[in-house]
Parts: sequence; structure tokens; C-alpha cells
Amino acid sequence: MPLVISPDWQHLLSPWALGLLGLCIGSFLNVVVLRLPRIMERDWTLDASAHLGDAQVLERSAGLPAAESGPLAEQIRRLGEAVEKQAPFSLSRPRSRCPKCGHQLAWHENLPLLGWLRLGGRCASCKTPISFRYPLLEALTGTLFALIAWRFGPQAQALLWCGFAAALIALAAIDWDTTLLPDSINQPLLWAGLWAALLGWTLPLDQALIGALTGYLSLWSVYWLFKLLTGKEGMGYGDFKLLAALGAWLGWQMVLPIVLSASVIGAIVGIAMKLTSSLREGRYVPFGPFLAGGGLAVLLIGPARLMTWWLGGY
Repeated sequence: MPLVISPDWQHLLSPWALGLLGLCIGSFLNVVVLRLPRIMERDWTLDASAHLGDAQVLERSAGLPAAESGPLAEQIRRLGEAVEKQAPFSLSRPRSRCPKCGHQLAWHENLPLLGWLRLGGRCASCKTPISFRYPLLEALTGTLFALIAWRFGPQAQALLWCGFAAALIALAAIDWDTTLLPDSINQPLLWAGLWAALLGWTLPLDQALIGALTGYLSLWSVYWLFKLLTGKEGMGYGDFKLLAALGAWLGWQMVLPIVLSASVIGAIVGIAMKLTSSLREGRYVPFGPFLAGGGLAVLLIGPARLMTWWLGGY
């Protein structure tokens, strides 16, 4: 069933209102992009130490003799204990602070865009420059939220698409930094798309299901074909899951345009980075940001108009 909002509250879904909400959400996304990979690393280290801290596991998996597996397992257990002794670290703790001098940010220094501008882009204590990416991500999120409000009008579905856009921004930024596409964002995005279709808020359910399957299996097939031909991995499983989520939200018809546009733009960016010697170690460019960009383009342009362009119509 469609989401209905009272006319008395429709002003809260205007481009200005959702744009301001986007600035605040963008500030939170900065925290997610910075901290979530570190939280994942801690969890992986604890899981690995819990498993490999068993000498018998090391003997079976690595073929180590007992004389070596025992001391090594003890060192791994100590590693896990050292991680557990670290101060609590989550999306909310500790409070935001300067990474160089430890200055804890006051509330007015955390205001989206305004805080960075008021500080002149520098820490209030040690005057270390604050990355321009923080206000840029806030501005990007605010702009996208405003465009979604303009695209869909004062409908409650606009809030769904704002959540969709926020998840894609976080995934794109994390993948660009770390080449990781966290399941903690990817999987809820996929299931939210399927539930939204089931409840009649976005696509027909059959289109969402086929879109999710088409998105996942298409890149999965490309991955294995490339690996069989070259012996190398051309992308990660997170890319499959992201395209599955995009298919669940936007439909199977949009999977091919998203992949092709992401491939073309990714190739252009990769060539530019190669010419400017800015490719990272391993000489690769993550694919996730371009998939996310393709999904946002489909959302804002509209599937019908995009298909018209795609087929060469007017």
C-alpha cells in the first residue's frame, strides 16, 4: 500500500527541509565512513584470535608441529586480549575529537558545514587542517536529499529514497577508502528494498526479486569468468551484493545501464588516475563507488526516462 502523509506535515518533505536533514545525516555518515572499517577490523581480529588461539587448530590448518603451534597460539591469544583491553570504540564512542591533538569537538564545532566554515577548516586547538571531505560529504548528502524531495514531491516515499541514498554514499566512501563494502550496510539495504517492494512502496515485488537475482548473478558470473581466464580476482563479493541491492530497489531493467555506466566512468577515472600517478598500491580502482553513482543517477533521472535514452528515443 502507498505511504500517505497528512497535508499538514507535507512541508517537512520540501527540498529545503530534506536538504537540511541531509546535512545532518551527512555529518553522521562522516562518522560511519571513518569508524565502521576500524570496528570491522577489531571484530575480525577478535574472531581470528579466538579461532587461531587454539594450538590444535594451528596444527590441523597450518601443519605446524606441537612445539611451534603452542607458543604461536599463546601469542595470538595475547593479541586478542590486547584488543579487548582497548577503550570502547563504536559509532557513538568516543566523542569526535582531533586525531592529532585529541581536542574534543564542542557541539558548535560539529555543526554540519557551519562548524567547518567557522573553524576555517582547522582544529580549534592545534590548527591542524581538517579534511575538506567532511563538509563535502555533508553538502553532497544534503544536495541529494533535496533533489530527491524535488523528484518525488512531498510524499513519504521520499524518506525511503533518502535512506537509500545515504546508504549508497556511505558504501561508496568506505569502498573508495578501504575497498570494503560492509555487509552491515549492504545486506540491510538489500532486505529493505525487498520489504519496500513487498509493502507496495516502490516496485512490484516480482521486479524487485528478479532485480536482486540479476544484480548478484551478473557480477558473480563476470567475477568467475575473469578469474578462470586470468587466475586473478577482478572484484569483491561486496560488489555482487551492492548490485543485488540496487536491483531490488530499482528493478532488473536498470541493472545493465547501472553496470555499463559504472564501467565507463570507472575506466575514465582509472585512466586519469594512472596518468597522474595517483593509483593506489596494486594499481586498482574500487568499483563500488561507480555502482553507487549509477544507482543514484537512475533514481534521480528516473527509470522510464533513462530507458528512453538507453533505447535511443526522445
